Amino acid sequence: MMRFLITFGLMMIIIGIFYPQLQELGLGKIPGDFYSEKGNLKLYYPFTSSITSSCIINLIIYFYKKNN
Repeated sequence: MMRFLITFGLMMIIIGIFYPQLQELGLGKIPGDFYSEKGNLKLYYPFTSSITSSCIINLIIYFYKKNN
């Protein structure tokens, strides 16, 4: 469990460092992500981005566990 938490923490740091570059790639602006604006209220629904990032994280964890 400790190794997983350390790996997860390092991944979060790396994602944080490269976050501006990820935005340039269009993550968060793919089809299926909905944006609604009504007056002063702005809502953003990142459905497709959430599903995509979840699949990628699950694949990383699967291959990590398979190699250990």
